[in-house]
Amino acid sequence: MIRIQQLTLQTEHTRGELEARIRRELRIGPGESISWEIRRRSLDARKKPKLMFSYTIDVSASARLERKICDRADGRRVSLVKEQVYSFPEAGNHILNHPPVIIGTGPAGLFCGLMLARYGYQPILLEQGMDVDRRCRDVETFWKSGQLHPYSNVQFGEGGAGTFSDGKLNTLVRDSEGRNREVLRLFVEAGADPSILYDSKPHIGTDKLVEIVKTIRKQIEACGGVVRFGAKVTGFVREQNKITGVIINETEQLPCEAAVLAIGHSARDTFQTLYEQNLQMEAKEFAVGLRVEHSQEAINLSQYGKADPGSLGAASYKVTAKAADGRGVYSFCMCPGGYVVNASSEEGHLAINGMSYSGRSGTHANSAIVVTVKKSDFPSDHPLAGIAFQRQIEEAAWQAGNGKIPVQRLGDFRDVFTRRTNSGVRVSRTEDCNISCKRTESSDITAAGKAGSLTPSVKGAYVAADLTQILPEKITTAFLEGMEQFSRMIKGFADRDTLLSAVESRTSSPVRILRDASFQSSLRGLYPCGEGAGYAGGITSAAMDGMRTAEAIRTCYRPLAEKKERNIEA
Repeated sequence: MIRIQQLTLQTEHTRGELEARIRRELRIGPGESISWEIRRRSLDARKKPKLMFSYTIDVSASARLERKICDRADGRRVSLVKEQVYSFPEAGNHILNHPPVIIGTGPAGLFCGLMLARYGYQPILLEQGMDVDRRCRDVETFWKSGQLHPYSNVQFGEGGAGTFSDGKLNTLVRDSEGRNREVLRLFVEAGADPSILYDSKPHIGTDKLVEIVKTIRKQIEACGGVVRFGAKVTGFVREQNKITGVIINETEQLPCEAAVLAIGHSARDTFQTLYEQNLQMEAKEFAVGLRVEHSQEAINLSQYGKADPGSLGAASYKVTAKAADGRGVYSFCMCPGGYVVNASSEEGHLAINGMSYSGRSGTHANSAIVVTVKKSDFPSDHPLAGIAFQRQIEEAAWQAGNGKIPVQRLGDFRDVFTRRTNSGVRVSRTEDCNISCKRTESSDITAAGKAGSLTPSVKGAYVAADLTQILPEKITTAFLEGMEQFSRMIKGFADRDTLLSAVESRTSSPVRILRDASFQSSLRGLYPCGEGAGYAGGITSAAMDGMRTAEAIRTCYRPLAEKKERNIEA
């Protein structure tokens, strides 16, 4: 197979024009038979508003023609390649006496379950939350009424936290064994647009993810797997430090020799249970910050050189900086044409996230601007100290908005924080801070802004409030330093009218559950995997880790079905 790299074409082109460009690059005429596919497509906006697509193209032809092409081609852009095709490993020698149990149905749990189901292991997936349809209804009810379902919300339920996000599928995980592309292929198989196989920034959208998650569940069930909802794992049964079963809802005991711990990053009560059962774990650094909202037209103008994106769709951005104290500051979960959403999962604590639908047609762009949190910022050296830190700032956010998402304009936020830190005196919430400290109804937030100010684009109730007392002072200082640096990258990024919402606290797991080279924890037979266990950071990387965990089980065990077949033969 021949691979062409850095093949550029203006963004508005036809498939026929792309093929003609491929043939010119390879110097072959229309009479030569070839087949080709797009391997990767990225946007080149260096000469905006003149925008170009940069392609990597894989071309197949006869062996004779491929040799002829490569003999005369520029080796820097055209070369022969052999594609790495993903392969599930051969089964090990031990035979399971019971189906493997998978705890959690986020991307890690679903993809682990799908792989095991397809190879005859008949896995049992346990989810403490509800199925995705019921979950969507519960989330909508919460956004409208504030009535929180503790196990069916933005964080918990079928599909995991990633279901209520933009559905971004890009990852920085190095992949030499083809798992990344296999994850994308399986998403396409379940109903995602085929463009995710080659777009440099693939995304699905919350509305499409809901249906895709259901399809994957049905695929698991069609292969003999079982998915149970409202099934919370509340303990483990062990013998001589080996797992022999899990306890469901404190009463039911389900036997197993292999259990996959694919919990999410917000499964705090499960982390506590694991700690009490002496599972080896450690606190992990993560990042916290605030959501920022801008006009999508302004972001389009900055990124594309034009406000109307046309067929390109809403523009995204990625920004990084370093604060004076060395902390990293960066954009996280950027949602073009999206919404800020109330993503809380505990009463009295408020956490937010960003979400886009597949069309990304909203008027606002939002992203979290987050600052790295060090272990020294935690209140203790306890393995669960990161959770305590999260709860502290989430409680402060809940109090700031009295249960609603607290919102503030950047100019007011900066003024209040500067006045407080310069004077050394803590500013009252009701002092002369205009909108920054005055609690108002959601519809009144535009009153203090200039004409044309953004109104928050939010799922859930919000209120104008003072955000300066939510994050630790060092984190807030770094956040403001980062915003100023970003304003030099994207015009208007740190304008006074930029909207801030609090608090973004669930960027990744605050805990890592230790595992060895066999992917097992200190409790043998228990396989921690995915984002909650501290081994992934997003939908794709979590799905890939779920696949790796399925591989680890496969290399050790044969499925229960093989034991039954042998008994029948005997």
